Amino acid sequence: MAKAIEITDANFEEIIKSDQPILVDFWAEWCGPCKMIGPVVEELAGDFEGKAVVGKVDVDSNPSVAQAFGIRSIPTLLFFKGGEIVDKQVGAVPKAVLSQKLEAQL
Repeated sequence: MAKAIEITDANFEEIIKSDQPILVDFWAEWCGPCKMIGPVVEELAGDFEGKAVVGKVDVDSNPSVAQAFGIRSIPTLLFFKGGEIVDKQVGAVPKAVLSQKLEAQL
């Protein structure tokens, strides 16, 4: 089963160039709602293996990427296609909501 990839300030640009849709979860270790949505993001990585890229950015370790996108609330999940943001979700939501948003980009 695929796992969400770790996205950092260093590899972010390379990852969003993917031909596949991308879901990026901006999170932090101390964030309660982030811990609730973390397992859901991991499940989505497995569900969409080969169809989409699912990754996570720890905002404390990678402040540049978070700043570049004006991330002020976490969890924030950004959906990219062709290197551009096509959708956004702030806060913890059910898996079905995220799955639907990712499915819409396929």
